[in-house]
Amino acid sequence: MNDKILTLLGFASKSGNLSFGADSVKESLKRSKAKLVIIASDISDKSRKEIRFFADKSNVRVIDVTYDIATLSHATGKKGGIISVNEKGFADAIKGGNANG
Repeated sequence: MNDKILTLLGFASKSGNLSFGADSVKESLKRSKAKLVIIASDISDKSRKEIRFFADKSNVRVIDVTYDIATLSHATGKKGGIISVNEKGFADAIKGGNANG
């Protein structure tokens, strides 16, 4: 992990290419908008399992990051520990910064 991911999430947020929170992320997955899902380190196991289920159904990669909700929220300017990246370029760049996800 590195701060490149946080920077990319910040840019994606400013350009309106992120969804925040479990319900919004599930909706993005259902509508095939989500290209990648990011889960903060301090998300409950129940929420993590539920989002993984929906992401797997939609064939969308999930990355569990070492950042907590507060760190992700600070980087994006919005509160959220479950985030979908809804633009391929940002998703690919983030995946490139986290080959182990």
